[in-house]
Amino acid sequence: MAKSYKLRIYEILETTDAEDKTAEAVNLFMLVLVVLNVTAVVLETVESIYLANKALFHYFADISVIVFTIEYILRIWSCDVDPKYRHPFSGRLRFALTPLSLIDLLVILPTYVILAFPEDHMLLRSLRVLWTFRLLKLSRYSESLQTITDVVRSQQRELAMSFSAIMFFMVLSSTVIYFLEHEAQPQHFPDIPATMWWAVLTMTTVGENFYPITPLGKLAGGLIIILGVATFALPTSILTSGFVEELERRREEKEAAEKESLDEGP
Repeated sequence: MAKSYKLRIYEILETTDAEDKTAEAVNLFMLVLVVLNVTAVVLETVESIYLANKALFHYFADISVIVFTIEYILRIWSCDVDPKYRHPFSGRLRFALTPLSLIDLLVILPTYVILAFPEDHMLLRSLRVLWTFRLLKLSRYSESLQTITDVVRSQQRELAMSFSAIMFFMVLSSTVIYFLEHEAQPQHFPDIPATMWWAVLTMTTVGENFYPITPLGKLAGGLIIILGVATFALPTSILTSGFVEELERRREEKEAAEKESLDEGP
């Protein structure tokens, strides 16, 4: 009986069946809770709103952490019904180290660390940044965000190559500009690492309030701007094509499933 309960909990939390109404309701509830948490984190930075509703923010945060903690524990407890995590200890450990499980942990961890060290205000301020992981938690419940995650995963090799090209071009361009402009503008191009920041801003067309002034520096800077636009467009084109392919694949799978259900019907 315990095993059947565990299997049912796993099916609900992981939404293994798209037609499962209970899983859909739980998924919607958690999605709304995460959105409200992200909204609360944003509103807490508005001092007037936070001071007027301080107790409400704290109560809501505490309730949310309790819900997220229960969800996390149930996921770890029930994950061994999946053959990939069958082993009681190592299987659960591997499940706990998956990206989504780590995000779940980082969502609840700051609260318990703060409870353990309530007087450490520096720790409190540093851990507040981890609350933004509540936004990443949306990827578990949002089909659109899951699609983006799947696209990134399927195109990871191409993306890695494009980012390698970006890094290579950034180092090359910053090195060239440094040697061309350092003597003319030592305050703006003091070293290559500092010049890399200029290269990043220039390659992304954001720009800085200073620029090359030597003839060769101007020529190199113009080429960097032109090539930078093309180089930084590589990941965008890869993600766009991958997104189209993923949507097409899902559409074909949906049509195949509908056709199969019609064939099996009376």
